[in-house]
Amino acid sequence: MAQDSPPLQDSDYAALADFRAALRGFLAFSEARAGEVGLSPRQHQTLLAIRGAAPGQATIGYIAERLILKPHTASELVKRLEALGLIVRKSSEQDRRKTILALTGRAEGLLLKLSTIHRKEIGRLKPLLIRLLDRFG
Repeated sequence: MAQDSPPLQDSDYAALADFRAALRGFLAFSEARAGEVGLSPRQHQTLLAIRGAAPGQATIGYIAERLILKPHTASELVKRLEALGLIVRKSSEQDRRKTILALTGRAEGLLLKLSTIHRKEIGRLKPLLIRLLDRFG
């Protein structure tokens, strides 16, 4: 711990506990919504990572990095999504040796539904999260 940091108080521990509880609540919400449309949480995260990537950047390595997975685990996840008809692989226009992942129309529809619901939930949680973050100074 840095010497110039003030010592932790009981209120600091309470704030950290409340913040983690809020994050876990959001994750539980997210996991449940993904399940309602037939996706696992990782599948939802993968679709979101692909959609949120800069053009030409959604590769298996990128998915592994964003989801904090080993490359072979990310590769298996991508294979399952491909088998479900939710993603396709395309050769990069800049480097034909590089494979880029893209969402299918069906995946775009599922992700739009999930993202709309998630954005509303984040909006609902925003005041709570701001209050919690303010407790950290």
